[in-house]
Amino acid sequence: MEFNTSPVIHDFSPFFKIHEDGSIQRFKKPEFAIPSYDPQTGVDSKDFVISPETGVSVRLFIPKSTDPDRKLPLLVYIHGGAFCLGSASSPTFHNFINLLVSEANVVVVSVDYRLAPEHPLPIAYDDSWSALQWVASHSAGNGPEPWLNNHADFQRAFLGGESAGANIANNVAIRAGVNPELINDVKFVGLLLIHPFFGGKEVDKMYKFMCPTSSGCDDDPRLNPVADPGLPSMRCSRVLFCLAEKDWLRNRGWAYYEALGKSGWGGEMEMMESEGEGHGFHLFNLTCEKAVTLMSRLASFLNQY
Repeated sequence: MEFNTSPVIHDFSPFFKIHEDGSIQRFKKPEFAIPSYDPQTGVDSKDFVISPETGVSVRLFIPKSTDPDRKLPLLVYIHGGAFCLGSASSPTFHNFINLLVSEANVVVVSVDYRLAPEHPLPIAYDDSWSALQWVASHSAGNGPEPWLNNHADFQRAFLGGESAGANIANNVAIRAGVNPELINDVKFVGLLLIHPFFGGKEVDKMYKFMCPTSSGCDDDPRLNPVADPGLPSMRCSRVLFCLAEKDWLRNRGWAYYEALGKSGWGGEMEMMESEGEGHGFHLFNLTCEKAVTLMSRLASFLNQY
């Protein structure tokens, strides 16, 4: 990390600092996992730029059993990182998705949205919505990406993400329900919310900095979906909440779970809580017992249709 002598005017450790000269000091250097065929799992991956104007891309994953006569469930996945860290190409997220594809035998589109604060929120939400529309452009089998045309079942589609990505996925699901005509005839049957980030007073200041138009964790429908008038129309019939007992975001996740059941949405909800674990524990040890249990639950949820 290079030393910057310019005074710090905003300190959002452990994520980033803003210096008086306008420079941004990040605390985690970007890492890149090359998309390729993984001989251990049989999963193949590649990148596709969906918007040359913005540089927004997706990373696609397909499992080894890709029978052209049998379409597979499709998951549009949005990575976490507090809206300001990570990417679809980060080894942490790449390895997790690679394993999920192998375990669940699904097709995954992992969205690489632009990061705050260089790209203020709600840009990440809009990038993810654009990615969803790009995915939907394949529903008739004639989109620009053959993997989706040939292998994805658009009648068994899912949205999901972890942490900030779960927040974005939830918002996109609501947006899809309000604007169903914009995603063709894709049938979203489920939403995965893994350790979802729905804010709290502890991060209110940082979120407002990244999203200057935000009214805060109580009134902003992105942080408090119950405040979104489109919630009853959310585009899916089932939601799986995956929380962690020692996650500081746990209580907000439980509060949304309880409120969603009373919102008029009318779908089915499931709850899984990992005892004794903290936020994102599964990403850092994919083979530990509770991460394996979580992965099994995710795979089951994706294959119930």
